[in-house]
Amino acid sequence: MNKKTNTNIINKININNTDKIKHKLLVMSAKGGVGKTTIAVNLAYALSRKGFRTGLLDADIHGPNAPKMLGLKDEKLFVRNNKIVPINIKDNNISGVLKVVSMAFLAGKEKAVIWRGPLKHKLIKQFVEDVAWGELDYQVVDLPPGTGDESISISQLLNNITGSIIVSTPQQVALLDVIKSINFSREMNVPIIGMIENMAGDLFGRGGVKILAHKEHINFLGSLELDKRITQFGDKGKPFIINNTWDVSESFNRIVDRIIQSTKKS
Repeated sequence: MNKKTNTNIINKININNTDKIKHKLLVMSAKGGVGKTTIAVNLAYALSRKGFRTGLLDADIHGPNAPKMLGLKDEKLFVRNNKIVPINIKDNNISGVLKVVSMAFLAGKEKAVIWRGPLKHKLIKQFVEDVAWGELDYQVVDLPPGTGDESISISQLLNNITGSIIVSTPQQVALLDVIKSINFSREMNVPIIGMIENMAGDLFGRGGVKILAHKEHINFLGSLELDKRITQFGDKGKPFIINNTWDVSESFNRIVDRIIQSTKKS
């Protein structure tokens, strides 16, 4: 077997691995602290609760908080048949499947990850190509804030990305940076599914994200009110979406339904 043939086989294996995933959603924000990971975790959880086979790829290497919000503490990844086995969430509220991969399963809780771009790219490549995701209806990727190495690597390595979901709070200082996420998606040829306004209320204001979305001809997915119970549940390792009676949960369920409808068109 010559080198070219061997390379073709490897590429084919990688493509087939990612092609088992129907829809790939990138959850991104230009600025930290806007609740992006909360949105990503609850989106993945909501999809799995609706019966979809879902994977959550925590691509925030320096701040991998998604496992904490799902109540995962001491879980570790292992390799079987030359593939990384993701953590499978066991939850009575889930009628589908929810699998998770994160840097948090590899590094200690308080260990600082001091990596430059090439090492981060290598890990992202493994998470994309070497994880035994199996067949998934949705893969939700929680990107770190900004448009740095991890976001670039994901956009280049994932085949047929369904689209990005851009999260922002409504105040002007946050919206100034949202344009960067919009331009990043466009320059990387990633369709924009829509924008979510998070933490709306007296503190940060309301409506800023909707105005920007309409200005940029982007679908506005909805607004979530600032609610301290969301933070409290996240700290306890529980997605807030499990509380169906909360107004913010009802709002988020409508957002999830809009995302599902959007992916059916893609």
